[in-house]
Amino acid sequence: MEPGRKRIKYWQWLPILVFWLLVWQLAYILIDSDLLLASPLQVGVRLIVLVGESHFWLTAGLSILRITAGFLLGVVIGVVLAVLTVRIRLMWLLLRPVIVAIRATPIASFIILALVWMTKARVVIFIVLLMVVPIVWANMVEGIRKTDPQLLEMAQIFGLTSSQVLRLIYLPSISPFFLAAVTTALGLGWKAGIAAEVLSTPQPSLGSELYNAKIYLETPNLLAYTLVIIVLSLILEKLLLWVLNRAESYFKTHGRQGNAS
Repeated sequence: MEPGRKRIKYWQWLPILVFWLLVWQLAYILIDSDLLLASPLQVGVRLIVLVGESHFWLTAGLSILRITAGFLLGVVIGVVLAVLTVRIRLMWLLLRPVIVAIRATPIASFIILALVWMTKARVVIFIVLLMVVPIVWANMVEGIRKTDPQLLEMAQIFGLTSSQVLRLIYLPSISPFFLAAVTTALGLGWKAGIAAEVLSTPQPSLGSELYNAKIYLETPNLLAYTLVIIVLSLILEKLLLWVLNRAESYFKTHGRQGNAS
């Protein structure tokens, strides 16, 4: 039953896709300028050409590598800071103004400052990290603080070890907050990383290709790379959800085995 429902769901996207392609084609006809808007056919042909080039795969791969590195570092730092700020009051007082300032400051300001401080490739990693940390930190702090104190008291009464408390109480309590944090952070981090690449133009990168397409008025190239960025963002989000679901299943199984022993 479930596969059938999934098939129907996927098929429902086909008429929607066709509708928007027709709207795109109509807009192309009305504007009547290849410099302002390329047709779906032109963009499709350009995509086919790009996929056949080794440079395209190198460009996409390096962009993914930089943004993923910044994302993972941001997640780790955000989790560590959340634990510290919950346990140490002084850390909360010191870090909260910094997090608020990061959230309020435009990304472009950080990118320009980072270009003065570090190499172009590191700028992308730094900007992604900067966007990810506040989201992960805020969600993790909320998750830790909402852990049921009665469960913690019960664990203390029954003499559970720190690892058991972490596995059986904290992880189930925090996991919804962590999932929301990383999925949101990945989307924002990906967009911030591409923006950083556009302004810093590390070579090769998807952002630099967007910048070059804009400079040389290559509208099909610009739209083709934009579609690539959108598709890669969706793929990375699905991959992240798959990894998190696998990790959750592992910890649940591991937790049951720990209880049985």
